[in-house]
Amino acid sequence: MKMKALYAALSGALLLGAATLCSAQTTNTATGDNTSASANTMHRANAGARDEYKAEKDKIKADYKESKAKCKSMSGNAKDVCEKQAKADEKIAMAEADAKRKGNDPSSDYKVAETKAKANYDVAKEKCEDQKGKEKSACKKQAKADEDKALADAKSLRKNVASNATARTHSAKPAMNGTTSQTGK
Repeated sequence: MKMKALYAALSGALLLGAATLCSAQTTNTATGDNTSASANTMHRANAGARDEYKAEKDKIKADYKESKAKCKSMSGNAKDVCEKQAKADEKIAMAEADAKRKGNDPSSDYKVAETKAKANYDVAKEKCEDQKGKEKSACKKQAKADEDKALADAKSLRKNVASNATARTHSAKPAMNGTTSQTGK
């Protein structure tokens, strides 16, 4: 039943999105003017995007509940690892949905990478609980090192994207040094 509702919501969002692509013309009843309804179309487009985003979030939550339900039959640390993995998958999917919604934003890509690093660390740390003594300590240190490396990679990616964006804006500006190019003389 829940899947039917999800499909209905997604179908509605798709239809609403398609409807906003049609050109619209309205008549202002107060003035009698026929005007383009670009403002109304933009509002409907934003509403369609919001509905699509909400439907995606609802699907992620449903997937999380389903994954967590599969963990109920387990016991001990295996159950804990399963639950951590389900929560990690949910967090990553939510971060990716937010990044998709925001578009080409370098900070969104960083937040996705950061979320993945932290979520994977939580799962790895929980997996270490099966071990004892030095192996457990070494496992946790390795998990922390992997998280630190993933976070450092995310930060360097963010810096590279930011510096490339800065370089593009500087190269797009015309030179103002008073020289002109000579063509074929």
